[in-house]
Amino acid sequence: MQDESEQDHAAKSKRWHKPLIVMLSIVAVGAAIWSQLPRGFYPTDLSLVGNGRPALVLAYDPNFGGGIAAMELMNAIRADYEDRVEFLIARFGVPEGRAFANRHRAIDGTLLLFAGDGTRVHSVHLPESEEQLRHALDISFPP
Repeated sequence: MQDESEQDHAAKSKRWHKPLIVMLSIVAVGAAIWSQLPRGFYPTDLSLVGNGRPALVLAYDPNFGGGIAAMELMNAIRADYEDRVEFLIARFGVPEGRAFANRHRAIDGTLLLFAGDGTRVHSVHLPESEEQLRHALDISFPP
């Protein structure tokens, strides 16, 4: 009798192990994916270009790595420029973003700099360093 009770207890404890292991696996995979997402939120409202404030627009295609590298550089300098420059993303995955990038002949990782009136003043493809990006912003939008 006691053997049956122990077997029932063992069977019940095994039943909850499997769902727990599945749930922990899902959480681990989700955390790994989350850690690989680009840091910082950037608006995708490209109608902000030409609304009186200078803008830096990143052409971003998630199928390639250049845009992610450029976004990391943007993250590093953003705090120093966000009070005077609008930081935006033209996502290739949405029609408006792709059309914008095509209109300006931008590919993944291209940074387009626009004056407040919407005139394109400079572009940088795959900047290699924060200094290169800062230089482009400083010559395009002097402090």
